[in-house]
This record gives sequence, structure tokens and C-alpha cells, in this order.
Amino acid sequence: MNLLDAYRYLVALEQHRHFGRAAAACHITQPALSNALRALEERFEVAIVRRGRHYEGLTPEGERVLASAHRLLHEQELLEQDLRAGRPQGRLVIGAVPTALPVAARLAARLVEQHPGVQPQVRSLASQEIELGLENLALDLGIGYVERAPARLATLPQYVERHYLLQRARRSGVVLGFGSPMPWAEAAALPLALLSPEMHNRAILDGVFRELGLAPRPAIETNSVLALLVAVQAGGVAAVLPGALVSTLATHGELEARPLVGPELLTPIGLMTAAGARRSRALEAALALAQGEDWLAHLRAHTGTLEAAARQRALRPD
Repeated sequence: MNLLDAYRYLVALEQHRHFGRAAAACHITQPALSNALRALEERFEVAIVRRGRHYEGLTPEGERVLASAHRLLHEQELLEQDLRAGRPQGRLVIGAVPTALPVAARLAARLVEQHPGVQPQVRSLASQEIELGLENLALDLGIGYVERAPARLATLPQYVERHYLLQRARRSGVVLGFGSPMPWAEAAALPLALLSPEMHNRAILDGVFRELGLAPRPAIETNSVLALLVAVQAGGVAAVLPGALVSTLATHGELEARPLVGPELLTPIGLMTAAGARRSRALEAALALAQGEDWLAHLRAHTGTLEAAARQRALRPD
């Protein structure tokens, strides 16, 4: 049995939580994956996977084996990157909260442009999953809410999240329109599509409404950002979204975004890494990129005061 391969299969199974999808991700058959995991159990003489008709999770012993697998695979990746001469290359696993996914994608694209040998993997994860993934070395880099990051994670501020009320425009245009500021209390009276309660972004929005003495009942709840956007485009509901998401809709002239005020909600978003952990060359390259003025200016244009950036673009000559 190849121990490294078996560890990769175990990590894939926990990530996908399905034998068939894990096998497909590893480019092997499902029986081959199952046989490798059974061989791993025989090697350690413990049950690792809780089996039923479907995948039911790992045993306590399996969780310990998984933690060891993450550490070993992380060290192997570090060694491979260190031994390669020339520019940074190799895998970089990025976990981002759903509202910061556009930023993660932009960072990954810029990184590949500068360092073609780097292979970013961008995953949409909840805040708790990002924190755990960084701690157990399943992730290299996190993008999320730095104010809730535990002390065992190192943080690098990136931008301040501002929120907008997104709704269908009364008159369609060529590009996304920006309306006048809207008080949160006025937004609360609208039929809203919001992220589901377990999402940290939703907890932040609920906190604002609670401070105003409001308790709006969402018309739609979902854990999918894409579902929110489609619901607004379909009409009948509005959504409260951060600027990083709103900026991806620049060519949607049928929509209008209005900055939310009273209060103005400002939420710091940044990068997170495992404090004290040895960094790969790919991670060092990503952190260097994230501190460059070109990248920070790009972020400000797509996450800051979007209506001002839109006016500046409209004034530029063709």
C-alpha cells in the first residue's frame, strides 16, 4: 500500500463526504479508493471510516489519522516546492467565505499570471471551516472575517466590506446602476433574500437589524450566493450584499445597487494563515502579491465605494 496515496484518498473522502465523488476527484475507481482505505485501517488496526449505506463520517481514531494525513501531505508539498528550482510553483489551497469568493478568484488569477507554475485551488467554505482547515494544514490560505480569527492564525488586512441593497432597476440600462443611499430600516421592510442563519455574513446583518430594533423575516434563505443573485434577477426580492459581490454584476443593467446607511456597516476582510507554520513558496508568493500596491488598488476598485469607482470609469475617455 502506498501510504501517501491512501492519505490523499482519506483527505478527499472527508472533503467530498461521498465515496464516488472522492474517487472521481482522485482519478481512481470507487472500489480502488475503498480498498486503499481498508488497507489503511488494517495497517493501523483501527476503524477509520464509519460506514453505512452512505458515508457517515470518520471515527475518533479516523480523525486522528486524518490530522496526521494533513500534516504529512503538507510537509511533502513543502519539500517538493523547496526542491524545485526557479520561480514559485506547486499547489496552493485557498479557502474563502462565500461573500469573498470574487476576491479569492481575482487573487488566484493574478497569482497565476505572475507565477504560471502555481496551481491555486479555491474553495468556498464557512468561517469555521476555514479556521479549522488552516489549523490542521488542510488549507494554505484563508480569506474571511479577520475580526473573528483566533490568535493562532496570522492575519493580513485586505479591504473593508461595505454593503449594498441589490434590487431590479425600474429602468434597465447598459451597466449596473447605483441609486441613492438607503437606510437599513427601509431595507428591512422589503422582501429580502438573505444567506442562511449559520453563515457569518448573516449573523453580521442580523446584528445590524437587532441594534435598530428590527427583525425582518426573509422571503428567501439560502447558503448559496449564486441563488441570491438569481433570485434578485428574477425579480420580487432584494438582497443585502457586500461590494465584492456587487462588483461582479457591473454589466447587469437590469439591476440597481444602493449603499446601505444608518448605520454604515464596515467589516474588515483579510487573509489568514496558520501562525508559526512553515510557508510554501507558493504561499509566500501569494502573500507578497497581496501586499503590493497594484493589487490593493485593484481591490479598492472592486470592494470599496463602488459608485465612486463606477463614476470614474464613466469619465474615462474611450
